[in-house]
Amino acid sequence: MSTRAGERVCVLGAGSLGSVIGGVLARSGHTVTLVTRNAAHVNAIRDHGLRLVDDESSVTCSVAATTDIDTVRVADLVVVLVKSFDTRAAVASARHLIGADTLVLTLQNGVGNEEVIADVVGGERVIAGRTFVGGSLIEPGVVEYGVAGRLTVLGELDGVVTDRLRHVAATFDRAGLTVDISTDIVAMMWEKLFVNVATGAWSALTGLPYGELSVHDDIEAMAIATVSEAIMVARALGIDVHTTDPSEPWRRAWEGLPHGFKASMLQSVEKGSRTEVDVMHGAVCAGGRRAGVPTPINDTLLAAVHGLERRLELDAAG
Repeated sequence: MSTRAGERVCVLGAGSLGSVIGGVLARSGHTVTLVTRNAAHVNAIRDHGLRLVDDESSVTCSVAATTDIDTVRVADLVVVLVKSFDTRAAVASARHLIGADTLVLTLQNGVGNEEVIADVVGGERVIAGRTFVGGSLIEPGVVEYGVAGRLTVLGELDGVVTDRLRHVAATFDRAGLTVDISTDIVAMMWEKLFVNVATGAWSALTGLPYGELSVHDDIEAMAIATVSEAIMVARALGIDVHTTDPSEPWRRAWEGLPHGFKASMLQSVEKGSRTEVDVMHGAVCAGGRRAGVPTPINDTLLAAVHGLERRLELDAAG
């Protein structure tokens, strides 16, 4: 895959984060198509372009957007950012985008999505990544974002540093994203998982954005304890994670983002939709059972969010 301007990129699951990734790639000269179920978002982008905003500036990006994946051409790079529970169906629907040299990159939350994608399109096409870039949909066509200093890590599933991996990293770098290449992307998935569990359920259950969540000492103490459980599970599973201080992922989750920025799990709750708690806190709980490590805090949060999801279902049913 080349990094020259004009490469065709399809973002599959272009919600808030997908819109940010697609927008910055488009601004660096690539031909980007955003695929999302959100028809209002698509219509606003078609009428006015995609607008990315932060506390200090606003930029408009020229991207294509559609709700109909059948209309999208073969891509050089497919970035998968659908919710984890939609992965298999979404990637299967995108098979026609896969050409002879197409790469499929997952930047999804949680662990295990890369295995599902590999099962659908073949492991030889798949690279994995984790990003700390932030995105929050303010209104159709307008996304609040945080890019500066927020790392994106990419890696081959087998840990080999290949030319194609370097090419994708260079593409992201030229788009203004801070990029690193990992020879142990599984460990990096868990490093990102630590950030997810630091804030995910706490934000969903309290309804608080990062700026408010971060100033409550009692929440901070319990959030750090939530991460501590996840670190113990990762180590017991033999995963070579580098984080030793559980307060680091807590700070990393919200530092540098606008005060009102919302965790992805809270964004799902506010839309009345299912969250990704099963591949975040649920992954910690499942790993704990395999490794014989108790995870009482994550177990409690998982159950509480499941209860919240059930209430949302009942509310939607009237």
